[in-house]
Amino acid sequence: MRKISIFVALTLIFMTGIISSSSQAFGQSGPKVLMIPREGYSIDLDLMIKMEVGVMTILLKRAGFEVDVATTSGFPILGPTQKIEKVLRLSEINLNDYAGIIMPCMAVGEFPGPPVAPLAMEAAKKCLADGKPVAAAANSATILAEAGLLKGKKYAYVRDPLKMTKTQTRTDPRFEGAIYSGTGVVQDGKIITSGICPNLERFSGMQNGTVELTNKFIAAIGSK
Repeated sequence: MRKISIFVALTLIFMTGIISSSSQAFGQSGPKVLMIPREGYSIDLDLMIKMEVGVMTILLKRAGFEVDVATTSGFPILGPTQKIEKVLRLSEINLNDYAGIIMPCMAVGEFPGPPVAPLAMEAAKKCLADGKPVAAAANSATILAEAGLLKGKKYAYVRDPLKMTKTQTRTDPRFEGAIYSGTGVVQDGKIITSGICPNLERFSGMQNGTVELTNKFIAAIGSK
C-alpha cells in the first residue's frame, strides 16, 4: 500500500509541476490550511520539499483546500533544485482564516536541533484551543512538546525520546508527561502525529507516514 501511495504522489507531482511553487499551484479557492515548516538545519531539502511538502500540498489541494506556507522569517525555502518560493511571515498571519495547521518534519535533526519558533508554538496552541486540528510530522512533534501540548496525549515519533539507547545518549525532557505510541501515525483528539518522514524512511526502511498523516488531518478538519 505504501508503494502505491508514493507512486500516486510522484505521478501527481510530475503531472502538476507543483514543487517549484507548492503554495501557488492549482489556482483554486477554498478553505485554507496553514503549513508551518521548521526552519534551521535540514538533511536533503530537495527530498523533503518534493516528497513531504509537495505530497502534503497535493493531497490538501485535491481535497479542496488552499495552502499557505508560513515561517518566522518568511524567506523562501531553497534546496539545491527544489524550492518553496511563496512563504508568508507567521507574525502577519490571521489564524482565524485557517481550518487547521500542518507541520512538515523538514528533516530537522536530532535533539536539541535548532530552536523551536515561539510563533509556531503559539499558532499551534491557538489552533487547538479553537478546536481545529494540528498535524505534526516526525521531528516537528517537538514543537508540540515544547509548547506543552502533548502532556497526557498519545503521539508518534521515530523513537521514544525519553529512553536512552546505544546511539541515543540523552533524553528529550520536552516530552515528559506525553505518551509515546510508536512510529506510525497517531491521532489523539485534534492532535495528529507521525514518526517517519521521507528522509527517515530512506535511512530506517520504516514506512513514511506523510500520506496517512495528511489524510487524517483532512478528515479531522471535516469532523466536529
